[in-house]
Amino acid sequence: MNNNTDDIININVIIADRPYPLKIKQSEEEDVRKAAKEVNEKVTQFQQVYAAKDKQDYLAMSALMYAVQSLENKKKSVDNEAEFEKDLEELEKLLP
Repeated sequence: MNNNTDDIININVIIADRPYPLKIKQSEEEDVRKAAKEVNEKVTQFQQVYAAKDKQDYLAMSALMYAVQSLENKKKSVDNEAEFEKDLEELEKLLP
């Protein structure tokens, strides 16, 4: 094996009671397992609040929720970047 920390490994995650075999970089394993846990927790929350016919509905709602959060985070990032650039321009004006 080489010394690269991004060696590909096989793992299994269970999401909504279904196993998913994955090939991922070893360095991503912790994040993938945490993400699967969060999805399962969100599915459980939706199951407790809403009556649906199957887990596909809960997975769809979870995916939608995470997509909305991702878009909000991207917007905040763009807004923060614009604010940072504005502050940087103000600082540059102060330089001789």
